[in-house]
Amino acid sequence: MAERPRIAIVTDSTSDLTPEIQGRYGITVVPLNVHFGQETFKDQIDLTTDAFMSRLASSSKLPTTSQPSVGLFEETFRRLANDYDEIVCILISSRLSGTVQSATLAAEAVADVIHVEVVDSQNCTYGLGFQAIHAVELAQSAHSAAEIAAQLVSELNAYHVVFFVDTLEHLQRGGRIGKAAQLVGTLLQLKPLLRVDGGQVVPFERTRTRSKAMAALVSFARDVSNIDRIAVIYNTTPEDAARLAEQIAPLVNGDEIPIIQFGPVIAAHIGRDAVGLAIRERVDG
Repeated sequence: MAERPRIAIVTDSTSDLTPEIQGRYGITVVPLNVHFGQETFKDQIDLTTDAFMSRLASSSKLPTTSQPSVGLFEETFRRLANDYDEIVCILISSRLSGTVQSATLAAEAVADVIHVEVVDSQNCTYGLGFQAIHAVELAQSAHSAAEIAAQLVSELNAYHVVFFVDTLEHLQRGGRIGKAAQLVGTLLQLKPLLRVDGGQVVPFERTRTRSKAMAALVSFARDVSNIDRIAVIYNTTPEDAARLAEQIAPLVNGDEIPIIQFGPVIAAHIGRDAVGLAIRERVDG
């Protein structure tokens, strides 16, 4: 019997995987960047979410973000080649960031050293996190990197991210809200429910108050008939996140519901007081 290949799983910091989860699953995370004027911070390394939100409150200009460099991905891949035979690199949607492009160029640069499968998750935040965790599980089942990548791509529709924001200002200025963007003007005074669909952020449901937005998240989760995993995501209101986790707990029969904080890069595009859900549906076979 052929020896099982040693496969490294790589994702980026917009997966919002905590250090504890990264360590538990052995996932390598490549950071994106946050820029305040001339200052650059590595997402979740030089800047925590709480520190970012504090800085955002006192900043006269909105921060910007950027993808990891090709060089950083290449350096990461070459380092992993010392201990692994192949790499699966699953990353934030190419419709939200140029991260996939950077990784693809780096994969080509190291092709003579190690084979890298780059996967466009068509997702972000903990939807991407769930995909990275699943990639680890697939790697533990004697799959090759190509087989893992193909499986991940075949299951893209099993992952859902839905959330609400206090204002669409950040998404609008950053150009990160797609399809029906013409509705932005009418939504600015609302607490709109948004979702990641086809790799971009789109309006999903109009809600006028925070309490109705929270109720809409619960309703969305209840409408998913075959939940495998679910997580609550927030950035500045842990009490709302805890309450939401309590409300959806019956849907997962007592299974753990991670409560995850949006990282600085995601927070830069959604602003304060955002709350959401990441869901993986059970996949047959």
